[in-house]
Amino acid sequence: MAFTKEPWVILSPIEQSIKAKIEKYGTPLKDWDISINYGIKTGCNEAFIISKEKKDELIAKDPKSAEIIRPILRGRDIKRYRYEFADLYLICTFPSRHYNIDDFPAIKDYLENFGKNDEVHRKKYGDECWGKKRLGQTGEHGARAKTNNKWFETQNSISYWDEFNKPKIVYQELSQGSRFAYDTDGSFFVSNTAYLLTGEYLSYLLKILNSKIIEFAFRNYYSTSMGETGIRWLNQYV
Repeated sequence: MAFTKEPWVILSPIEQSIKAKIEKYGTPLKDWDISINYGIKTGCNEAFIISKEKKDELIAKDPKSAEIIRPILRGRDIKRYRYEFADLYLICTFPSRHYNIDDFPAIKDYLENFGKNDEVHRKKYGDECWGKKRLGQTGEHGARAKTNNKWFETQNSISYWDEFNKPKIVYQELSQGSRFAYDTDGSFFVSNTAYLLTGEYLSYLLKILNSKIIEFAFRNYYSTSMGETGIRWLNQYV
């Protein structure tokens, strides 16, 4: 028996044959002209992912708010070949965009007062932990993880923000099977429980990634199995 860096899996002869053929005739995604990126990590989805009603309210107060509010899909919204938009929206204050929050007074006011009058929020985080203290990226109790980003910005920098505006394949991080959908016109951002894939030949790739043979291969050879929870379709496995 030889020890290699390959994952150690116990396979039947038929399974070994299938795996060998996939690896002999298939082309790894890393060799395609594509990019795979994480969804948006805000550090506080309750504040940055908002309802349609809140979105409409912010835009009514200040029409400029519309410039940095975009529809978002969560992992659970993404199905096989389709998605179910839950009418949720993301406040896109990405650090890489270097926004001045004073240019968006309605959004600034909303974030400054986030959680202030929410009894459940205050019970969880404390009477004083709302607004800037809750959203501050200080690593302190009740606040977001420590970063160099500003209190009104998302937790991750999102330097690849423009990829979201392109046609793309979106997929869940964790699912029972292949759950790849095609955002044909770049309408949606995706949350931290999903990934996006941009590049060439997306329609073709969508069919391949949703195929039963690829689902079988990932489930048995290439991904992290979470038992009844499903398959973890992490970046390095796709």
